[in-house]
Amino acid sequence: MAALISHIFSSSALLSLGLYHLISTIRNQIKSPRDYFAKPYHQFSLSSSSSPFLKHLELYLLIFSLLISFAHQTLISSDPDPLLLGRTPVHRFTSLQSAAVIFLFLLLAIALLLSETTHLLPFPSELFFGVASAVFFLQFSVSSGSASVQLSDLQAKCDEISARVSGLLSILCLVIACSPKLFVVDVGLGGCLCLQGLWVLQTGLSLYVEGFIPEGCHRMLDVVSGVEGSTKCDLEESRLRAVAILDLVFVVHVMFVVMVVMVTYAVVAKSVGIRRLGSYETLPTLSIGDSNHPTHLQMKALSGMQA
Repeated sequence: MAALISHIFSSSALLSLGLYHLISTIRNQIKSPRDYFAKPYHQFSLSSSSSPFLKHLELYLLIFSLLISFAHQTLISSDPDPLLLGRTPVHRFTSLQSAAVIFLFLLLAIALLLSETTHLLPFPSELFFGVASAVFFLQFSVSSGSASVQLSDLQAKCDEISARVSGLLSILCLVIACSPKLFVVDVGLGGCLCLQGLWVLQTGLSLYVEGFIPEGCHRMLDVVSGVEGSTKCDLEESRLRAVAILDLVFVVHVMFVVMVVMVTYAVVAKSVGIRRLGSYETLPTLSIGDSNHPTHLQMKALSGMQA
């Protein structure tokens, strides 16, 4: 039960972060398309007189969530291997690696907060995205390594898919660090954070909720706490079927995230209003009967027209 709660908490944090980043990115691009550039975080303010704490609420919530995740991952690393293989160090090492990655994200969030609230640590946006790309790549490596040593068929597949999303996040952050004005890439970053959050929730459901475990697979009866290796498939056919189901579910999650991005853009565009560039300006009123001033017409040069 504790493992499922941990997955739900992580999923909620990632989904909230991804949706907020997505909405803020689209809003900034619509309001000022020419001055747009990717930001590592967006200030939350209901009015111009909002308190500094409220403006940096996203960072404070992110740091709080990372602290809880780091503490949980560190604590479960001290548990013995739940499989009947003795006290093997595999589970401890993989858990400590995950805790180290979370700690790096925590340091990155704290550095960004100090950069925004003080003058002690100037932290350019490009540098932030570059470091974030490196940390996401490290998370990709850790998840891939964890999938290769897992003895649970479902857990290995879930870790493998999570590693793919982390690798994509690493690529997107690297592209933004090189070209911060790429709006599509920044939107993709928010969408991938939402996708990672959905997959963390799906992992918890597929491993620890009986109704979501594929047919032919079951939780091991000798496991007290549902951690690594708690779900096994009886036959090879059942394992292949479960893997195919997880692949299909991941595709469904991707389709859902694409729909969320499209709906979010439509809603934000409708609420903010799209500034259309290159439109005609109102022509001045001419006084034809004035003989002292010759009649002339000033017209605005339109983009895309050639003499």
